[in-house]
Amino acid sequence: MTRIAFIGGGNMARSLIGGLLKTGVAASSITVAEPRAEARQELGRDFGIASYAENRLAAAEADVLVLAVKPQIMPAIHAELQDMLVRQRPLLISIAAGVRIDQLERWFGHALAIVRCMPNTPALIGAGATGLFANRRVSPEQRAKAQHIMDAVGITRWVEDEALIDTVTGLSGSGPAYFFAMVEALEDAAFAQGMSRETARALAAQTCLGAGRMLVESGEDPGVLRQRVTSPNGTTQAALESFAADHLAQIVTRAVAAASRRAGELAAALDHQS
Repeated sequence: MTRIAFIGGGNMARSLIGGLLKTGVAASSITVAEPRAEARQELGRDFGIASYAENRLAAAEADVLVLAVKPQIMPAIHAELQDMLVRQRPLLISIAAGVRIDQLERWFGHALAIVRCMPNTPALIGAGATGLFANRRVSPEQRAKAQHIMDAVGITRWVEDEALIDTVTGLSGSGPAYFFAMVEALEDAAFAQGMSRETARALAAQTCLGAGRMLVESGEDPGVLRQRVTSPNGTTQAALESFAADHLAQIVTRAVAAASRRAGELAAALDHQS
């Protein structure tokens, strides 16, 4: 039985713990460290797992250590867990945004197997999309363990170049906000034409949900699905021509690039703090 310890009991950790329990992982194999007393009590009550105020107690017997804390806290965690890391050499899984593998190796030790993950907020409802990258010390078995943990809250995809984790950040990590912005714009457009906001929001949100499900469940190319909705000289074609005139593809390309670039800048800023 793999023993999994979470350092940090925030929303993403809660999502992963809940997802793992649904897949059949035993509550007795999961521990969590969380400094806030109320949050610790909730974790124990909601999931039936052992929760601790001290990181070293939660991690004492761990085979897998999931780092679910803010990036700036990482160096301090190593100081507290140093003895355990040397003795047990657990697999480290980091879900901290913008923290590179070389930074994790510098803080926690170059001899450790480390997987860097970039999940997104739909993981909170079990519909996440996560990119993963492993350092050279991660074994096939450990790779499978990391994927099983992240699969508990959605889909996973491995990248073989760590730089692509920044692309994952710009694509799926920040992506939910792009769709929320689209729904806001659709709502505003319909409201401007006289529709109530409640009706406009409901129709826009359900349209995004339905289109997303069609894309995922059909397995077809998005371009094919788009063409099926687009009748020659019809309403959809008129809208798509308007998008093209405003250079939608270039707008999206620049937005993803901006988010990816910012992810790299945040990681570089940590070099000056550590």
